[in-house]
Amino acid sequence: MKIDQHGEVTSVLGEVSYGGFAMSVYIFYIDGMLIDTGAPRMLEDFKPFYKETPIEFVSLTHPHEDHTGTAKWLQDELDLPIYIKKEAIPECEVEANLPLYRERIWGSLEPFSPLPFDTTIESNHHSYQLIHTPGQERNHIVLYDEERGRLFSGDLFVHPKPKVMMEDESIPVMMRSIRRVLQLDFQEMFCQHAGFIQNGKEAMREKLTYLEELSGHVHDLYKKGHNLDEINAQLFSKTPIIVHHSSHEYDSKHMIRTILEEVE
Repeated sequence: MKIDQHGEVTSVLGEVSYGGFAMSVYIFYIDGMLIDTGAPRMLEDFKPFYKETPIEFVSLTHPHEDHTGTAKWLQDELDLPIYIKKEAIPECEVEANLPLYRERIWGSLEPFSPLPFDTTIESNHHSYQLIHTPGQERNHIVLYDEERGRLFSGDLFVHPKPKVMMEDESIPVMMRSIRRVLQLDFQEMFCQHAGFIQNGKEAMREKLTYLEELSGHVHDLYKKGHNLDEINAQLFSKTPIIVHHSSHEYDSKHMIRTILEEVE
């Protein structure tokens, strides 16, 4: 675990690794609010921070286990209210049926009972707009502090040039969410996997450009008569290890498929 300070925002970094795959996960704290809770395997590392930090409530960007993994402990042991988009609550309240590889990477997720967000949420000195940004997950939200030009982006950014995505993600939907966020006036961005990005809007714009160019290449190759497998081989010649670990739940082919499905 590594703790850094970026102005008012405290970032806490945890890391997981499994079979050659490694990933960073950040949680953020500001003005009484904790944003996301990391993966279940990170609980023991995060406990000292939780116990010494005056957390008043928790905001969750979406229900994936690397963002809600220690929520149960925070609710039971510290009696903290936890908020998430209303439509995601039923998923949080039942036992998670995770694929084996995800349990091995992130740990076993316990159910908890969150409260529904309104359209905004307020801490002691700040107010945040809660903006629905699906694409990576259907109930994903970002938190936007208009007064300070600050965005907590959850998993909307992650990487400027993604090479794989999960089966239920969508590139076209993600692009629409990014375009919506780019209409906001922000610079500082706090990403749950990339950490603090000072020029956040520029980074988010870079990702959109990449996805637009990727979509163009996919459509061009498809018009020339190439099928999905052939397009994938041309655009993504290297296969990341997570593709094998996940038995193709993560795959570049899902990116291509959703781009092609948008126009069918």
